[in-house]
Amino acid sequence: MAKPYEFNWQKEVPSFLQEGAVFDRYEEESFVFEPNCLFKVDEFGFFLTWKSEGKEGQVLECSLINSIRLGAIPKDLKILAALEAVGKSENDLEGRIVCVCSGTDLVNISFTYMVAENPEVTKQWVEGLRSIIHNFRANNVSPMTCLKKHWMKLAFMTNTNGKIPVRSITRTFASGKTEKVIFQALKELGLPSGKNDEIEPAAFTYEKFYELTQKICPRTDIEDLFKKINGDKTDYLTVDQLVSFLNEHQRDPRLNEILFPFYDAKRAMQIIEMYEPDEDLKKKGLISSDGFCRYLMSDENAPVFLDRLELYQEMDHPLAHYFISSSHNTYLTGRQFGGKSSVEMYKQVLLAGCRSETQHGNVFFDVIQAIKETAFVTSEYPVILSFENHCSKYQQYKMSKYCEDLFGDLLLKQALESHPLEPGRTLPSPNDLKRKILIKNKRLKPEVERTDQEEEAHPEFKFGNELSADDLGHKEAVANSVKK
Repeated sequence: MAKPYEFNWQKEVPSFLQEGAVFDRYEEESFVFEPNCLFKVDEFGFFLTWKSEGKEGQVLECSLINSIRLGAIPKDLKILAALEAVGKSENDLEGRIVCVCSGTDLVNISFTYMVAENPEVTKQWVEGLRSIIHNFRANNVSPMTCLKKHWMKLAFMTNTNGKIPVRSITRTFASGKTEKVIFQALKELGLPSGKNDEIEPAAFTYEKFYELTQKICPRTDIEDLFKKINGDKTDYLTVDQLVSFLNEHQRDPRLNEILFPFYDAKRAMQIIEMYEPDEDLKKKGLISSDGFCRYLMSDENAPVFLDRLELYQEMDHPLAHYFISSSHNTYLTGRQFGGKSSVEMYKQVLLAGCRSETQHGNVFFDVIQAIKETAFVTSEYPVILSFENHCSKYQQYKMSKYCEDLFGDLLLKQALESHPLEPGRTLPSPNDLKRKILIKNKRLKPEVERTDQEEEAHPEFKFGNELSADDLGHKEAVANSVKK
C-alpha cells in the first residue's frame, strides 16, 4: 500500500522565542523608535512579530531574514537620546543589540535593531533566531500551508483594539479583485464586511479564512479535473475512481514499485478520512470536490521533493568536477558601470550561497572582515576568493598578513597532505575543504620569487620603518578582531 508522503518542512522553534521577550526597537535609516515591544516567533517559524501598547501589530517574514547579527552602538544622536530616555545609556549598550537584516533581494535590504534588557537575552535571541532562519523547506510548502501562513499573518496584524481590520483582508486579496467582491464574501460567511469594520480574532478561524479564499479565488482547475474524473455525473468520487486517478495520473510512473507501491482502496480511504469535511460522505467512502481540493493542496502533494531542496549530490569528487556558485564584481549594488559599491554586498552573496567571488575594489580589510563573518553561515563548503591584484609587493605583503591574522585557521595556506599539488594528482573534494577559505591570486614570475625569496620571507625588515599610522591602525584592528 502507498504510504502518505511526509513533507517535514518545520524547524524546531525554541520555547523562549514563542513565549517572547520585550525589546526596544529602532531603525537608523528613517528615524524610528518604539519602546517596550513584545517580540515573538510563531510555532512554525513563519514570522517574527512585535507589538507595543497603543500600536498595531507588525510582522516580518522569517523567509526574508538573511542574517542575525550583534548590532553596533547607534551613531544617530536622536536614537541614543531616545534610548537614554528609557533608561539605556550609551555606555550600557555594548552586547545588548540584536540586528535583524532582511530584504526581498540582495540589494534592497533593511535593518531592524532590538535592544534587550541584558547581554544574556541578546545572546539567547541571536542564537535562537539564527537556528530558525534559512529554512529552504518552509519556502516551498504546499498551497494549503501557504493559506495558513496568510491567515496567521492577518491574525498577528491586529489594530490598537486587538482586532483584525477588514481593510487588511482587502489588501491581502487586492490583486485583480474589487473590494465589493471581498465585502460580499465576508458577508456571506457572517463576518463584518464594512470598509471600516473590525473582526474579532476568535471569529476569524482558519476554516473561515479557507472558505473565504474559495469564494474569492476558487480553484476552478481542480473543479474541472474533478468533473473529468467522475464524468460530471455526481458530486463525489468513489474509492475506485480515486484509486484510478491516483495511480494513473498522480503517481510518477518512473518510481520503483517496491519502494513506492501503487495506491489501493485502503490508502484511498485514509485520504478520504483525512481530507473530506462532510461526515456523511466519509461514512459512505466518498469524497467531495471540496475534500478532493483539500487533498491536492495539502503537504502530501508538495511541489518539490524535500531531498532536492538541500544538498543531495555527492561531494567527494575533486573540486574541479563541480559548478561553483560565483559572483563577479561582488561589491556593486547596481550597474556594472556607475553602480554604487558596498561592503555589505560581500555578506549578502555569501549568505545567499555564493562560494566564489572576485575582489577588486573597496577597503580590503573591511571586505575580508565581512567575509569572515558570513562565509560559513549558510554553507560549510569552501569559499574561493579571487583577488584581482594590482598592488605593489609591499601592499601585497600587507594583504597577506591581514588574511592570515583575520582568517586564522579558516585560511588554507598549504596544500592538504592527502592531495599534494603535483602533476597527475587530483584536487581535494568539497568535503575535504569544508570551512576553508581559498585564495586565488596571480603569482609572481618564478625568477622574481627566487630573487626576492629572502625579502618576501621577512618583508618587515624592509618595510617596517615605512608603516604609516593607517597601517598601524589596521594592525591593531586585526589584533583586536582575532582576540574577540
